[in-house]
Order: sequence, then structure tokens, then C-alpha cells
Amino acid sequence: MITKTRYSGLFSLILPLLLFLHGCNGKEPHPVEHKPTPYQIAVPKYFPTHLNIPDDNPMTVEGVELGRYLFYDGRLSGRTEPDSLMSCAGCHRQSRNFEPGIDHPVFQGGKTHGLTGIPTAHYPLPLVNLVWNSNGYFWNGMIHRNNPDARYRRLEDIVWMTVLAPDEIHGDTTRTKELIQSIPGYPDLFFRAFGSTKVTMENISKAVAQFVRTLISANSRFDKYMRGELQLTQQELNGFILFTTEEGADCFHCHGSSGNPLFTTNLFYNNGKDTQFNEPGDRYSVTGNEADRGAYKATTLRNIALGGPYMHDGRFETLDEVINFYSHAVQMSPWVNPLMHHVAENGVQLTPVEKAELKAFILSLQDDEFLTNPDFGPPAVFPDGSAYEQVSGRF
Repeated sequence: MITKTRYSGLFSLILPLLLFLHGCNGKEPHPVEHKPTPYQIAVPKYFPTHLNIPDDNPMTVEGVELGRYLFYDGRLSGRTEPDSLMSCAGCHRQSRNFEPGIDHPVFQGGKTHGLTGIPTAHYPLPLVNLVWNSNGYFWNGMIHRNNPDARYRRLEDIVWMTVLAPDEIHGDTTRTKELIQSIPGYPDLFFRAFGSTKVTMENISKAVAQFVRTLISANSRFDKYMRGELQLTQQELNGFILFTTEEGADCFHCHGSSGNPLFTTNLFYNNGKDTQFNEPGDRYSVTGNEADRGAYKATTLRNIALGGPYMHDGRFETLDEVINFYSHAVQMSPWVNPLMHHVAENGVQLTPVEKAELKAFILSLQDDEFLTNPDFGPPAVFPDGSAYEQVSGRF
């Protein structure tokens, strides 16, 4: 008979042997403890302090590192053929404010399509300062915390949706998981981030979302002006006044001002582009509220000059066209937002000088440091030793 004391002593002898045998399978055993390093987002001066980070996906250094690899890895498609690789970065280019850009080498005019060739319903939005967005993602806010369908509530959900969407990666989540699992180096990164070497779509989504939440733009000329580090030009200051006054360009209601450094409310507006609204995918398609017909998200104006074409349907190629629209071509309809105070005059009627001043101010929101920050760019080498050029795909 083995007593409790003798059993405990026997177990203490056997345990090291079991660990040794486990280590003989060609892999080093992972430590029992899993302690990822907390990633602290430094909130820039004058920015909101409330961050949209879900309790079940806290930011960690290891999670952000893994998410960066996955964001740029075309094998997220679940495929290995060069013409079938597609990554998040294929559509969201850092140099173009994490949008495709009108000069995209594959997507002509910035109009994106999936591996199938099916065009996306709308032009992609920038992945900028999303850690402060609590009002829903996509042009219509379909992904939001109060969605009755729990599958469509988080930034994380956009990742697996992208893998499945016919107009994007058009893949299979099982195939994606199995391929990432098979790539040397990735299982260890998943362990460090989430405590398990098993690759799951949930943890893929969580890692990518963590990386995206680090994409913070807060060092434009305007930011430096607000911090007292430089003086804007007179033209830029005149444009700032136009931007923040109803008698001027009247932009601030939807895009914020110095009191809202995000330069978007992240809300949805019918801005008078048309008089009839039958297109699926507007805010009405989410809320069922008649007042939301033709309403779409007000995008951030940070780095906006690099984000053309503009509006959800890309109807304007240049920033000048957008300014001209708000000056002279706004259209009245029963659904136009009440904040479009100058709709009866077809717009704010800016003069050529005022248009140039407004544009100069908007250009002061460009953050060159953000657009070139190597922490946000592609890794030179991936976990298996592959170079970025080998795994990025044709996009």
C-alpha cells in the first residue's frame, strides 16, 4: 500500500521525468506560468482618456507583436500560392493613412476588391485612432457593442469577417488557423501572447485588434501648435477659424475641433450628397430609423489628403473636390442632417481664398511621423524567417 506521503514522494520523482520526456518531442516545453507584458497606451495631450479596449483582450506587448506579424502576413488567407496571399495591409497601407490610396498599384483609383475580383461594397476607412471609437465600425456602424448578434460587436470581429468575406480574402477560418499553426515560430508567439500554442481564430482576431489599437496619430503640425511647439501660418490659422465656425466652413459639428483632437465624432450623417437613398449599407440598414437614410460615418480628417478617393462611394478624387462640394453642391432632401446648416444655399459658399485657407488647415493635420513609424510598418522577417516580400502577396 502506498501511503499519501509515499505517493507524494513518488510523484515528485516522476514529474521531472515526464517533463524531460515531453521535451524530447523536438520542442522545448513552455514554462507553466504565462505572464504577458502589459502594453500601456500613452494617451497624447488633449486626447480623450477613455479607451475602447475590451476586458477580455487587454493590451500586451506580446499580443501587439503577434498582431503586427498577422496584419502583414498574406498567409492569413489560408493559402500559400503567391497570387492567393492577402493580408490586412494589402488594403490598409501605412503610407496612405492605412487606406488603399488612390494610387494603389493593384486597386485602380483606390477601389478595392477581394481575391475573387468581387469589389468591396464601400471604399475602406482608415485604421487610425480606433482605440477611441466607441460608436461603431464601418461606414454604417454595423459593428457595435449593442448589436443583438454577438458576432458583430467588436473590432476583433472585423478580422474573422475579413477572412470569410467574398469581396475580401474569401477564405476559410479553419484553413487559416491550420496554416498559421503550421508555420514555425507562430505557435510560440501565440503562447507568449495568450498562454496556448494552439492557434484559434479568436486569438488571431484579438492579436490583430491589439495591433490596430496602437495605430495612433497625434503629432501633426496642428498637434504641435496646440502643445505650443510651433506656430501655424496665417493661412492655416484662417482655415482653422473657418473650420470651427458656423459662419465659415461649418465643419466642426461632424469632424470636431480643437476640443476634439480625433477630428471626427465617429457618428453618422446624411451630408446632402444626393436626394434619393436606396443603396443598401447606409446607417438606415443598421438602425431601421427612417432619419438615417443616406447617413454614413464622418471620417477622421487626420492625414485625409492621403486618403482619397473620398466618401463611402469614392465619388470625389481630390480634397479640392470635397471642399467644392461642401461649398456649392449640397442637396436638400427630407433626410439631410439638421447640422447641414447651409443646405438651403447648396453649401457654405466659400470663396477661392477661403477654400485655400481651409485646405491649408486640413493639411496641417497630416502626421508624417505616424505615416513612417517603423513600429507600424511591416516586419522585415516573419516568425519562420520569411522576408516580407515573400509573404505579402500581390497586393
